[in-house]
Amino acid sequence: MTRNLTTIGFDADDTLWQNEQFFRLTEERFVALLGAHGEAAEISGRLLDAERRNLAFYGFGIKGFVLSMIETAIEITKGEVKASVIGEILTAGREMVAHPVETLPHARETLAQLAGDYRLVVITKGDLFDQERKLAQSGLGDLFHGVEIVSDKTPEMYRRVFARHGDGPERAMMVGNSLKSDILPALEAGAWAVHIPHELTWALEHAEEPTGQPRYRRIPRLSALDELVRLIEAEAAAP
Repeated sequence: MTRNLTTIGFDADDTLWQNEQFFRLTEERFVALLGAHGEAAEISGRLLDAERRNLAFYGFGIKGFVLSMIETAIEITKGEVKASVIGEILTAGREMVAHPVETLPHARETLAQLAGDYRLVVITKGDLFDQERKLAQSGLGDLFHGVEIVSDKTPEMYRRVFARHGDGPERAMMVGNSLKSDILPALEAGAWAVHIPHELTWALEHAEEPTGQPRYRRIPRLSALDELVRLIEAEAAAP
């Protein structure tokens, strides 16, 4: 049978396993460290500004987050931050890197349902070392035909990845929790895109939902993906 879909791409962080919650907990710890120098909302806002500025230099992931925390600490204390505070920030970053991977409910079952019929590809952005570590610890690596760890997610990136691992974006689907990174650029590339909202989403990943796009779908949980894929295939095969 000729399939309408041949390749399915999966975001990793907060789609297959928990991620943002560890950043939030570390941010709370950071804010408490600098509590004598400002209100919590102000410190968090300054940190977000630093993260936004630094994306072009450090990319996505824990290392850039730690460097942004250090930069924010220096700015807020007007250069008088204690070495012990810098040490605690570095320790917090190492603890994030060492934290065990917590896969989201039904991740393995859903991937196993689809792996026999489709080429599954991890498409994630962030630090190469950390993303490779998390995939290895997740126990999900054997279900994927390919892994792409990229610096950013753009329409051109999706075109290249889906051409390399499948039959191009027109016969591919991207699944993820970020409207900005997983959904909008995949749709622009010509792929299907399935949004699975996560309760925590980084502020820099927020975007408007593309409700009018015919190739856009939203499901409440990963376990609903197999049924959705079969429905899309059935609709495409209907006369």
